[in-house]
Amino acid sequence: MRHKLELIYFKMRALAEAPRLLFHYTNIEYKDIMSWDYYDKEWSEVKPKIPFKQLPMLVIDKKHEICQSMAIMTFIENLAGINISDPILNAKANAIMQSAQELFMPLNPTVNFATGEKFAKKKQDMTPFLISRFEDLEKALKENDKKFFIYNEPRACDFVTFHHLDLSKLLDLEIIKKFPRLEKFLEDIMSISSIKSYLDKRPKLIDVSVEPKLVIDGIAHPTGVKKT
Repeated sequence: MRHKLELIYFKMRALAEAPRLLFHYTNIEYKDIMSWDYYDKEWSEVKPKIPFKQLPMLVIDKKHEICQSMAIMTFIENLAGINISDPILNAKANAIMQSAQELFMPLNPTVNFATGEKFAKKKQDMTPFLISRFEDLEKALKENDKKFFIYNEPRACDFVTFHHLDLSKLLDLEIIKKFPRLEKFLEDIMSISSIKSYLDKRPKLIDVSVEPKLVIDGIAHPTGVKKT
């Protein structure tokens, strides 16, 4: 059964990015919609009325609203028929996904919004945590001895991890260079044809630490939750 899928989010490269990657990897059609275009209202008006008061949200068949990016990832995996049936491997995949997701704060808000001295301070403060978590993720990859965290083909946990590692390069390009196995992991994800096509076309995040913007259809828009 083919569902009508609409992914609702804002102008930022953050919690909707892993679902987008997984959608493209699995060749599942979906529509990417900004919050103000979907609701035709400002976010401040919409926020109190939606589940958990946050986005991204996946709207299925104009009827079902799925919030929380990890729930969306699980849904896509199940819909594509690539969910991990082995309970032990599934638990390990969930541990990787949850551990990678913990990189969200403060990495994603800093890269998408922080500027000047605030950016520099946040970068300095979070670097020890990033290094520690990157060490954990690299160790997990090495111990599994597969191309990705569970199999030789990626799953949801791999795309969640990819997003945060990839975003970290906009914070500090040197951090990931300390972890050659993670660099290879990024290269392997980016070499997938459907992913490469998506990465080449997705809105570019520019002027990080100065005045962050997303370049959408050739026009640079300030990151945020308001229509521009």
